[in-house]
Amino acid sequence: MKRLPRRLEHGEEVTLVEHLEELRQRIFVCLGALLLGFVVAYVFHRHVLDWLNRYLPKQTPKPFTLGVAEPFLTVMKLCIWGALLLALPVLLWQLWSFLAPAVDARQERRIVSFVAVASGLLVAGIVFGYFVALPAAVHYLTNFDKHQFDIHVGASSYYSFVTMVLLAMGLVFELPVFVLALVGLGILSSRQLRKNRRMGYFVVACVGVALPGVDPVTTCIEILPLWVLFEASIQLSRVVERRRSDATLSAPWHVQP
Repeated sequence: MKRLPRRLEHGEEVTLVEHLEELRQRIFVCLGALLLGFVVAYVFHRHVLDWLNRYLPKQTPKPFTLGVAEPFLTVMKLCIWGALLLALPVLLWQLWSFLAPAVDARQERRIVSFVAVASGLLVAGIVFGYFVALPAAVHYLTNFDKHQFDIHVGASSYYSFVTMVLLAMGLVFELPVFVLALVGLGILSSRQLRKNRRMGYFVVACVGVALPGVDPVTTCIEILPLWVLFEASIQLSRVVERRRSDATLSAPWHVQP
């Protein structure tokens, strides 16, 4: 039984062939994780469908299909998305393990924390999307002029809409990570963010409008968390700058001989 690819140490020198062999092994690990995630998603796909159908109106408890292959293709698409979500920790870890030797050891903990926070925010966004944004959007859209239309929900379009809403909310919750990255790179500062707070709120609202969402309810639900997260990003940027300033002041002075 082959072992998992070994992570190289900082400063360890290896040949190009060894690097390519490590890359090949890590790609196989990622493919194995995706395959396992796909199998798990397929085994539980009926439960997933029940969860996603939870917010459909009572008159259409299940979406309909038209084509012969549509049920199969719809399930396969959902399983692929499920495999990506389940395998994401393994994919990120393999990518990090391959790139980590090139990163300064002092920055490693900061990057790991950064990725962990980004992953947590992504999951929080998806959960928020499922319990808040999705039911509101489905209720609004399926009741829009319901006396003028005989509303039926198609499986392919409905699950594409669900995926779009959940991914959009996941991206919305990544705003603090994006802002803090710009602050860390010196492109933005907490002073600039505070000074241009109104403009920032307007830009964030424009981003919310540009995100996937075909109805005003979904758009508003995307904009409101963006405003909250933007304000939180301003406060967090102040903390990051203060800690960086304290670290600079506490660093020992080295006198060149």
